[in-house]
Amino acid sequence: MVNGYVVQGENLEEQVASSGTLLANEEAELRPEISGKIVKLNISEGSKVAKGMLLVKINDADLQATQSKLQSQLQLNETKAERLKQLLDLNGISKEEYEELQNTIAANKADLQFVKAQIEKTEIRAPFDGIIGLRSVSEGSYVTTDKVIASLQQIHPLKVEFSLPEKYSSRVKPGAHISFTTEGGSEKYSGTVYATEPRIDAATRTVKIRARCANPSASLLPGSFAKIQMVMGASGNAIMVPTQAVIPVLKGKKVFVSENGMALSRMITTGVRTEKQIEVLDGLTIGDTVIVTGIMSLRDSMPVKIKPISPAR
Repeated sequence: MVNGYVVQGENLEEQVASSGTLLANEEAELRPEISGKIVKLNISEGSKVAKGMLLVKINDADLQATQSKLQSQLQLNETKAERLKQLLDLNGISKEEYEELQNTIAANKADLQFVKAQIEKTEIRAPFDGIIGLRSVSEGSYVTTDKVIASLQQIHPLKVEFSLPEKYSSRVKPGAHISFTTEGGSEKYSGTVYATEPRIDAATRTVKIRARCANPSASLLPGSFAKIQMVMGASGNAIMVPTQAVIPVLKGKKVFVSENGMALSRMITTGVRTEKQIEVLDGLTIGDTVIVTGIMSLRDSMPVKIKPISPAR
């Protein structure tokens, strides 16, 4: 007497598991573009800031003085140009003299524009909405261009980065859904794939994927480890057999089925494996009776008596 069951079509979701890392949606290190003394530090550690908000101001007294000087020179030359234009119209001066002054005015404007650009470099503004991290300087500190003042991170939404074997590369599309949990937590989160790397990593033979997930409560933090589950496809008519019914052989895998009271072996092709079952892609049809127990002592055409069972899920 052996156990067996009649194969039926079952619902099957092909799930793949991976591990990944949570990343900030946007991240920046705040560094000054020019060296100088900090005269204003508008950074409250751990606080939210809005895009364009002034965070750091470096002393620009010398630049402001230069700007005032250039503005005065420009205003003086523009006034002089008005008078020379009147004289030019009366043929009181040469055209070359007037054009020379116009060139001087153009140079004044270029110098003024350069100084304004330098003044802008003395300000560090938030490049996007986010949360300020821990600062490494105080007001009054002298900083150079290689000094990281603080970091800015946007954590709503978050990115989830993970990799899958290359055989799935053509099946992962933007819009696909993932679910994940974090280390030490049981809450399940969801995300949506938005991009994949357009190449296979030659060292690992995997494709890198990124998804986004909402994080309005800021309960998830960048850098966290994530255990990821992704459904690659679903079938409503899959043939599943218990893993103990499958026998590895030299040329592949086989199972025994019961036909007319006799055991007959069938070569099979397998697909998705779950904890207790394995999908059979070829070699079995719905309605076949698969023998589950005593399979190591079976031979082709051996008489068997079947005790019907339900397969383990």
